[in-house]
Amino acid sequence: MKKERKYIFVVGGVISGVGKGVTTSSIAKILQSRGLTVTAIKIDPYVNVDAGTMNPTEHGEVCVLSDGYETDQDMCGYERFLDISLSRLNYMTTGSIYSKVISRERNLEYKGKCVQVVPHIPLEVIKQIKKASEEADADVTMVEIGGTVGEYENILFLEAARMLKIKNPQDVMCVMVSYLPTPAKVGEMKTKPTQHASRALNSAGLQADIIIARSSTPLDKKRKEKIATFCNILPEHVISAPDVDSIYDIPSNFERGNLGNIVLKTLGLTQQVAMVSDLVKWRHLSSKIKSLEDETHIAIIGKYFDTGDFVLSDAYISVIEAIKFSAYSIGKKPILNWLNAADFEDEKQYKKLNKYDGILVPGGFGERAIEGKINVIKYARENGIPYFGLCYGMQLLVVEYARNVLGLTGANTVEINPMAEHPVIDIMAGQRKKLAEKDYGGSMRLGSYPAIIKKGTIAYGAYKKDEVTERHRHRYEVNPKYVEQLEKAGLIFSATSPNGVLMEIAELPQTQHPFFLGTQFHPEFEARPFTPHPLFTAFVKATVAAGKSNTIRPVP
Repeated sequence: MKKERKYIFVVGGVISGVGKGVTTSSIAKILQSRGLTVTAIKIDPYVNVDAGTMNPTEHGEVCVLSDGYETDQDMCGYERFLDISLSRLNYMTTGSIYSKVISRERNLEYKGKCVQVVPHIPLEVIKQIKKASEEADADVTMVEIGGTVGEYENILFLEAARMLKIKNPQDVMCVMVSYLPTPAKVGEMKTKPTQHASRALNSAGLQADIIIARSSTPLDKKRKEKIATFCNILPEHVISAPDVDSIYDIPSNFERGNLGNIVLKTLGLTQQVAMVSDLVKWRHLSSKIKSLEDETHIAIIGKYFDTGDFVLSDAYISVIEAIKFSAYSIGKKPILNWLNAADFEDEKQYKKLNKYDGILVPGGFGERAIEGKINVIKYARENGIPYFGLCYGMQLLVVEYARNVLGLTGANTVEINPMAEHPVIDIMAGQRKKLAEKDYGGSMRLGSYPAIIKKGTIAYGAYKKDEVTERHRHRYEVNPKYVEQLEKAGLIFSATSPNGVLMEIAELPQTQHPFFLGTQFHPEFEARPFTPHPLFTAFVKATVAAGKSNTIRPVP
């Protein structure tokens, strides 16, 4: 008997960044807690074929899946909440869908039909949604549509939802996440923007079954009734979603609003699953987070924080969450501070680093603020401050060590200086032609690769295993020609590719430094709320051991 699959489309109203991703993840978690198999899909309205070429300060982090696909940051959010690994089937953009349709047309797969934007683009969207659902053997497939209703860009994806619902009305529902502002000078929560968003959704042929009312404070009865009246839904289907301290409170908050049972009833699943959710671990995590008092202060040195006059920490969201998971697991409260790498091009700023228990340099590309990062790494190494470098943060660790310990003053990465006297970080041989042709999209080592861990190292002590698999996203590697020199100077390459050619982890022995380690891969993508990443946990433990944030270290 063919499995009856259900679909929930999540759309946004009023403003972007209102919380569609975490709403999608939370609803998925609630349904998973009832015993259902759930998967999640993100649709981005961009013409970019994938997220790999998008600017982090505009779009946030690029999430790399195990199969190497570069996607929106919400995909990693789904993985963290559901504790699953997703594939490229779970992500699509306007560009990827148009590309597939055009390819099919060129291959005569439409058998001479006039290929049109409607219905062929929405049909291709539906085809991928169904394929992802089947691949996961999902009872329920969550589909988040990027942007806000009323935008020209996402109308074709809303059309796909409408077409799917017309054919399967009992199997498809729509959730709208909308923002209710409370203007400071007015002092009253306003529902009118949500009413307009509901009308815009109606104009696309869809009716919200549930409205998630995002706001700074809880929704009152009067506002619920007003939304219900003007948006054509039951008052109990308006779910209050006020601001919370931790996103991990949200599933439990939704359940207090009876969201799980409303969804099950709407989709006709009440006879098939448990009507009481199993969110015990999530409630325990939420309670634990609130009770933590013992702090550890960590500086994240990046260059993707600034967006106009504001700070966009979303550029490093998986790193931030990975630190939190590890800190929570050992009963610590992480206090994270965003520092601009460019500030540390001035040596007068180095003393700022003394008040932190640990320093992390995340991944990135390009030459901006690189010397500032190298200066930070040198300061952390010389002053015994725990240091954790991710991807670029590991490559620059090697550059710094080659310059200041090995004595190779001309050491650099060829990404910054193609004519470097000592190219200790060099381009992967297979990528030279692509870069020469300016074929940047997808020209990296992407996705999961195995690494062999050397015993007796910090890395082995953390993993406690000989081989691991981690996700990568980079073009450059430690140049094999310099490995022997670096090792003789004291640097340990504690993990390599199985053939020993590619250096995966670099570190100093704990006899020289409490924690000085960098990874070529991105361990943050494998961190989960209840299974924190062992390297992040080792780093956080080192920051705790380094002392409280007011410990003043000697300045050379």
